[in-house]
Amino acid sequence: MKILALVLARGESKRIPRKNIRSLGGKPLIVWSIEIVKGISDIVDILVSTDDEQIAEISRGFGALVPWIRPEKLSNDIATTFDAAIHALDWYENEVGKIDGLLLLQPTTPFRSRETLLKGIKLFERHHQQRSVIGMSPAESHPMWCFKIEDGVLQPFIASSNLQLRSQELTSAYVINGSFYLVSPNTLRKDRSFFSNDMLPLISENMAESIDIDTEFDWLWAETVLGYKKLL
Repeated sequence: MKILALVLARGESKRIPRKNIRSLGGKPLIVWSIEIVKGISDIVDILVSTDDEQIAEISRGFGALVPWIRPEKLSNDIATTFDAAIHALDWYENEVGKIDGLLLLQPTTPFRSRETLLKGIKLFERHHQQRSVIGMSPAESHPMWCFKIEDGVLQPFIASSNLQLRSQELTSAYVINGSFYLVSPNTLRKDRSFFSNDMLPLISENMAESIDIDTEFDWLWAETVLGYKKLL
């Protein structure tokens, strides 16, 4: 099986300036996503798509393929993840060769494990590369206990919520953790998304794998977790 690992990394970030090259645990944030897939036999290349020369230089230094600087129209606030991903996929299949799967690795979720990656790839292969595999974690706040505000009054977010249920009586709920998106080229082009109606869950019980760094608080939490290696 041939899988292209893709890391999308813009140069600018609104909440954390230059976060993709900011040092976390002694190495740039983006490097965590490059190094974790090295040596996996099914990964044929690690392609970094970026609009930033410094990110490109650092990524090349750690063994990633950076064949071009991403066009501005694919790096602005309007461009979607799909737009950037399909641009990279089309280039790779036209210039290098066909692949069986595209694995999107967000640099903001640095603590995904090799074990989880291999589990996800096996799940994708078991279903003959026909169904997307998406990284998931147990929801910290159960949707049955979430509320919305209407006319200044609290209303259950789910109308049928039974607020008297104990946590152990609730159906397990999961959220997308951002650590793993694996899809076939055909599915991505057809659905124009990494998500589909029959996507498969890759569940990680290790909450460190669900850390998605978007704010300074998230960064502080990531550094705290690094201080307790047993949590990784």
